[in-house]
Amino acid sequence: VSVDAGTMNRVGQEDALRFARGEQITTTHGRKARLSRPLDFLVVSDHAENLGLTIALDEQSALLEGNAWAAGLAEIFAPRDAAAMAQSYLYWTGGFDPEAAASGDPLAGTGLEAAMWQRITEAADRHNTPGAFTAFIGYEWSSGPGGNNLHRNVIFRDGADKAGRIVPYTTQAPIGSADPLDLYAWLENYEKTVGGTALALVHNGNLSNGIMFPVDAQYTGRKIDAEY
Repeated sequence: VSVDAGTMNRVGQEDALRFARGEQITTTHGRKARLSRPLDFLVVSDHAENLGLTIALDEQSALLEGNAWAAGLAEIFAPRDAAAMAQSYLYWTGGFDPEAAASGDPLAGTGLEAAMWQRITEAADRHNTPGAFTAFIGYEWSSGPGGNNLHRNVIFRDGADKAGRIVPYTTQAPIGSADPLDLYAWLENYEKTVGGTALALVHNGNLSNGIMFPVDAQYTGRKIDAEY
């Protein structure tokens, strides 16, 4: 449900989970589809940054009202054709106005992230059937220093009762960080304070230019040491 895929795909989290379980759904192009062999587990994720944005745009959510950056994106997004989707993605990745860019989050103050995270965690709980199908709660942490991909998929072992008590850690200052070690510290704090369990999986490390698994220097430039 991220902007990466959501600009091209209108099948949301609920239908994705139903599809994974073996139910028939209607695709973006109006075709009926069903898996010949249902999946055992699935996590339907979004990037922590601007989490839930494509859902909010689709629904013309009141959460976006009064936000100039979102209004500009909504206008480009509205035709829903290929050109609009391409322009929407470019706007999302580089179209911050100066004031929003300074804050690090163009949607700060809208409440979008918390509202959408609640929907994501609760939907996973509804579709989770222990012993038959596991609907994981998770998101994508999207660090990309210098265009190098350090993304991690964060997967929670917990349900909404625990994972729903936090909002995803982002890469945006001043609250978030693009340093993987800061993400790990945040996950350790989650486990300590909430009592849950989480896992961070590397994502597309082949696009990291080698720095996903460094051999000489850490993300910050410090030498690899025993603690690292």
